[in-house]
Amino acid sequence: MPEPTHDQVDALVEQWGRVRPDLDATPMATFGRLGRLSSLAGRAIDAVFAAHGLSTGEFDVLAALRRHGEPFVLMPTDLSRQLMLSPAGMTNRLDRLEAAGHIERRADPADRRSSLVVLTAQGRELVDAAVADHVDNEARLLGALSRAERVALDTTLRKLLAQFD
Repeated sequence: MPEPTHDQVDALVEQWGRVRPDLDATPMATFGRLGRLSSLAGRAIDAVFAAHGLSTGEFDVLAALRRHGEPFVLMPTDLSRQLMLSPAGMTNRLDRLEAAGHIERRADPADRRSSLVVLTAQGRELVDAAVADHVDNEARLLGALSRAERVALDTTLRKLLAQFD
């Protein structure tokens, strides 16, 4: 596939160049492309989760439990922190996942005031299938890049993101 030399973002930056030649609008191009990529790829990613009957947020909860390893148990507050989600938002996700049979809530034997979230066998099977399709989909979305280009992009994005940590 030939590399594109001009896209919609270039056209926007050129328009700014005509009406505001005093500005270097090239940073807008980078963030414009990142935004477009996030939006377009996000739709393709959401579609994979939807095919498994999940929202992206629900997948994130199941994936956090699965990544945690045996016995696939976390406290709701730990899940909220990992997923940067409010306790109320986490409660809503957990309610939906519990109603679908993907998780169980159990009393914490160490603290009666607290509960534990447990990934069920059904939830584990679902998240394992969904993550396999998710990884395949993301590989497809990155298919226009060579392995070296992907490594360079990851390195560059990591460097850019470090300033926010």
